[in-house]
Amino acid sequence: MPGPAGRRRAAEDETMTDNSTACGGLDGENGFGRFFLPGPTEVRPAVLAAQKRALIGHRGEPINALMREIQPGLRAVFGTARPVLVSTSSATGLMEAAVRNGARERVLSLVNGAFSERFARIARACGVEVDVVETPWGGVHDPDAVRARLRAGRYDAVTMVHSETSTGALNPIADLAAAVREFPGTLVLVDAVTSAGGAPVQADDRGLDFVLAGSQKAMALPPGLAFGVASERMLERSANAARKGVYFDLVAFYNSLAKEQTPNTPAVTLMYSLAEQVRHISAEGLEGRWARHAAMARRCADWADASGERIGAGLSVLAPDGFRSPTVTCLLLPPGRTGPEVAHAMKERGFVIGAGYGRLKPRSVRIGHMGDHTVEELDRVLGALEEVLRAPPGQGLAGGSR
Repeated sequence: MPGPAGRRRAAEDETMTDNSTACGGLDGENGFGRFFLPGPTEVRPAVLAAQKRALIGHRGEPINALMREIQPGLRAVFGTARPVLVSTSSATGLMEAAVRNGARERVLSLVNGAFSERFARIARACGVEVDVVETPWGGVHDPDAVRARLRAGRYDAVTMVHSETSTGALNPIADLAAAVREFPGTLVLVDAVTSAGGAPVQADDRGLDFVLAGSQKAMALPPGLAFGVASERMLERSANAARKGVYFDLVAFYNSLAKEQTPNTPAVTLMYSLAEQVRHISAEGLEGRWARHAAMARRCADWADASGERIGAGLSVLAPDGFRSPTVTCLLLPPGRTGPEVAHAMKERGFVIGAGYGRLKPRSVRIGHMGDHTVEELDRVLGALEEVLRAPPGQGLAGGSR
């Protein structure tokens, strides 16, 4: 007969039983609406319930077992044979870690949106000299242009974003990384915040020296965790980095990973959720997960392309065909409509989407079709959005059924 601890764990497991693939927890329950933001995303009830498990200490066999459980799934998501670090922070924390561990004096930042711009801003705040190659927001970077810039000056690292969350553009990360690696000593630092879990990252095959992501995007987890993979080149650079600090010391992370631990006290309850979700992702299969995300992106683009007859001219996908993120679509709105107005009208209909971000805020909205959402759920969002856009400006707030 199980003792008290065993009975408690059995009861916890019973409360977490949920074989549904639908997202849940927010739709109508708390009045927030259904999240189709480009983060945070909807979180399955089983993932939320996993946080109710009894706490464990962060040193010893229980945490070791938890780390062993999550590593295979994380390695598959990032396309790496290397250990994946888990940081109790946002992804912004690991953007800073990338710079503090990987840059000595000078970096080149590839900017094509608000979050690649943030990467450059973080580097400057860390005391690093930053040169910028900027392409129009919504566009992607040309590897040949990057090569030309690298020939003109020496850089410790190049920062770039895979899926630019503010614009819905997907940079050709494999080609960009290959261009950078032609220059010995220049590291490839990649923000994969809205691609990891929804698109192939392939850190090893693409030669990414540091790639990072957050929990609340395509991984479909609560906010609060960040994940990263460092190459041997990155760890060699980190070992002698003068400004890496303590909390984001990558050598310390990897020394702890060798002991199946974290260097600092982890958010154990969030790691329970992570373990539950990597099981779910493994059961779906990464190829299937990537295909589902790609299908949602296609549906969104096809709907926008066909909307002219029903809605009128002016609605379009910002990112060019062939370079669109599978996890987030940025839609340029018809004249007379604003991002905040349309997002508010959508919330009245039970769907939370994102207004445009940064300089795109007034004239666009963003739909996050990531995590555990489906094409069928996305169709409901697009139907509601069509209602809003067909109504005269200012008259789309009458509500509607969820």
